[in-house]
Amino acid sequence: MSALELHDVEVTYERRGRESVRAVAGASLIVERGQIVGLVGESGCGKSSLARAAVGLVKASAGEIHFEGREVAPLTRRARPRELTRLQMVFQNPYSSLNPRRKIGSQIADGGGGGRKRVAELLELVGLPPNAATRFPHQFSGGQRQRIAIARALAADPSVIVLDEPLASLDASAQAQIANLLVNLSRELGLSLLLISHDLAIVRHVADVVSVMYLGVMVETAPTRSLWEVPLHPYTEALIGAVPLADGSGFLPEALPGEVPDPAHPPSGCRFHPRCPYAFERCPRDEPPLLPVTEIRRAACWLQEPGGPPARPAERAAQLGVAARVE
Repeated sequence: MSALELHDVEVTYERRGRESVRAVAGASLIVERGQIVGLVGESGCGKSSLARAAVGLVKASAGEIHFEGREVAPLTRRARPRELTRLQMVFQNPYSSLNPRRKIGSQIADGGGGGRKRVAELLELVGLPPNAATRFPHQFSGGQRQRIAIARALAADPSVIVLDEPLASLDASAQAQIANLLVNLSRELGLSLLLISHDLAIVRHVADVVSVMYLGVMVETAPTRSLWEVPLHPYTEALIGAVPLADGSGFLPEALPGEVPDPAHPPSGCRFHPRCPYAFERCPRDEPPLLPVTEIRRAACWLQEPGGPPARPAERAAQLGVAARVE
């Protein structure tokens, strides 16, 4: 039994006087026990909506979400079943998720009870001194506040933590420190993590498996190293190509052309086809399903063949006689 499973999840937002928006349009994702899964994509692809649905903060309009075999129901004013308190979430902005008027120690204790000793243990676990418990959120840096948010989540003795862009508001040094902390916590405590990020370089450093999301759907899932070495979907290839390289070569990354379309009016067929350099006649007509290319890799692209050898989109396009489009 997996730690967290999402199957064909949809999230729809109703807008007064305007048409509804389907932010997540049938996405599936599995987090195994002790595994770190990275969920990447540009802003507006539905990552945060899927994360919030995964923990019950947003009601899924369709699909199934299970945590350790139990259905995850949307949060209400009633207390959450004890079994589901072991599914926790850390938000992007730790300052807004912490109460500025309460001391850190009391906020961490709220997460799972326990006295000063337990709070001190949790603070030490995330790399903060015990006396941090007597201070207020504004007395800490952004990176320290994110450590406090992680400590508060750990207070509930979770088995899965969903982290929604936890590094986005931090500087490069703090990002590296928190990324290393997350890896160490996962390995030492056997924690499963779902890490949402738009930064593929960070996810490469942290995650065991990566799922790539575009405009509400998954377009590729693979072990991190395999995905980085040979991306199968043109969108994944473009995201990797946009990552700067600190190798002194002076190489400038290529910006991904175009912008994420309005989710209220998604393109027909493959949702990425208006921006894809390898799109051909089938792409705007038929939406590709997420199918296994190998036993451990899945991609939603008409260039790839189930059971065929993994190949980059450019190679597959050349094999199929598809001419690359020049922007």
